[in-house]
Amino acid sequence: MKIEWAPLRVPLERRMQILVTAFFTSMLLILLSVSFLLVAGSLIYGGLLVRSLMVTYLAYVFVHHKKTQSVVDGNGWMITRTNPLHRHYRDYFPVELVKTAELPATKNYILASFPHGILGTGIGINMGLEISKWLELFPQVRPKLGTLDQHFHVPFMREVLRCWGLVSVSKEALIRMLRKSNDPKHKDNRDGFTSNAVAILVGGAQEAMDSHPGQYILTLKNRKGFVRMAIRTGSSIVPSFSFGEVDIFDQVANPPNSLLRRFQDFVKKLTGVSPLIPVGRGFFNYTFGFLPFRRRIVQVVGAPIDVVKNEQPDSEYVDKVHGQVIDALEKLFDQYKDKYLENSKSATLVVH
Repeated sequence: MKIEWAPLRVPLERRMQILVTAFFTSMLLILLSVSFLLVAGSLIYGGLLVRSLMVTYLAYVFVHHKKTQSVVDGNGWMITRTNPLHRHYRDYFPVELVKTAELPATKNYILASFPHGILGTGIGINMGLEISKWLELFPQVRPKLGTLDQHFHVPFMREVLRCWGLVSVSKEALIRMLRKSNDPKHKDNRDGFTSNAVAILVGGAQEAMDSHPGQYILTLKNRKGFVRMAIRTGSSIVPSFSFGEVDIFDQVANPPNSLLRRFQDFVKKLTGVSPLIPVGRGFFNYTFGFLPFRRRIVQVVGAPIDVVKNEQPDSEYVDKVHGQVIDALEKLFDQYKDKYLENSKSATLVVH
């Protein structure tokens, strides 16, 4: 394999972007490792005081999550959601955000976001780590990003995720967020925001396994839980499509029914997480490594699809709204692919 080396002379800003991107790309592994070491080290090697504090903290994590689902009601500390380091991460690709319609801050929203890609990088930056552009385009609407509930059971890691505005995609957490009052005078809205927008990567781990450059394969046809949640809470559904998301990583070939795919499916059923083998670039080469490629990601936020609130959603109505979401995503893809994809002529959208 011929290695394509990166030039030695690179502007300092680009070097900073690479370092910050390497950090955030490894963040999940870093958080899991540090959390385990802190807990295990404290309980095994700590004195009586350290062990007592750790046991108290572990009990707090359990009780707090059970009571509040670990939800941070406001935007959290803004310094953790918009700062120069996060902007270096955004500008590495770069990641952009495009508004196509207003999102009035008089209701709450579920952003049905596609595709997942390997890491969900575009939406993770726009609605989690670097929300300045979102706040500019959608004032008074709090951006929140949904992730697996089990992440909030991990001590220390959960605190970092909460600082970035992440919330659990459990039924209880979503109901808590989406039933929040939109009244400016309500105590929950003292920060000047009156709406919550929760982004859900609907395709999840299944869609991640289908992520390869140029291939937009969505897992959606049998994913209707987000529609039922929207109807139960009266939240509008906003289709969102991130062009270029699948292009920042490739992964080892895993066609359906291959040995690797069967193993990935097995692990996914056990843990909810698919063990991917991503292929990116390195620090000093463009051929292989764990860093994502520098390829533009453009998250296009579509128009909201309003629903009629009903605590017991009718299956026929669920199917109707679900069909509207699919139609809206297909229209977004067809309307914007020529503008935001270099390979738009060969790019096709497949909905599974």
